[in-house]
Amino acid sequence: MMSISFLTNFPLISALTAICFSQVVKVPIAFLLKKKTTWALAASTGGMPSSHSASVTALIASLVIQHGWNSPLVAIAVTFGVIVMFDAMGVRRQSGEQGLVLNQLIIDLQNLKLKDQQAKESLRREQQKDKHIKEYLGHKPLEVLFGMVTGVCIAYFVHFLMSVFHVL
Repeated sequence: MMSISFLTNFPLISALTAICFSQVVKVPIAFLLKKKTTWALAASTGGMPSSHSASVTALIASLVIQHGWNSPLVAIAVTFGVIVMFDAMGVRRQSGEQGLVLNQLIIDLQNLKLKDQQAKESLRREQQKDKHIKEYLGHKPLEVLFGMVTGVCIAYFVHFLMSVFHVL
């Protein structure tokens, strides 16, 4: 009984679908934008679109479709969504930018210690393999916006599919 109700929970299915879709679509988008592209992007934070924004927006849109704008569930989800998206653009983004500065500082300090060119080249190769601090934690406003658009589209798409297959 519990597993059947889980599979028919429209808001939950929409939010989880939005997360999965947003994470996977980051790879081809990075490729199209001529950025460094690996399948590891699908499991990473940051990037276009924001899966945080997509998931909370899909949740909000699903609740609006199911219960209307006046529902207390929508009020809770909107409040939660604003906090998540603000955090994705603000605190987490700032942490990522600090990571960039700290990584450059580490590189500069290590380069000061090195005297010969061979040691510098060896260090440069090692630094390219392993970053000490994660730099891409947060999102730019455009990434959050596209996450929101993705979330709304996913919610309507999931609603359509669940209606077609008479799950709702």
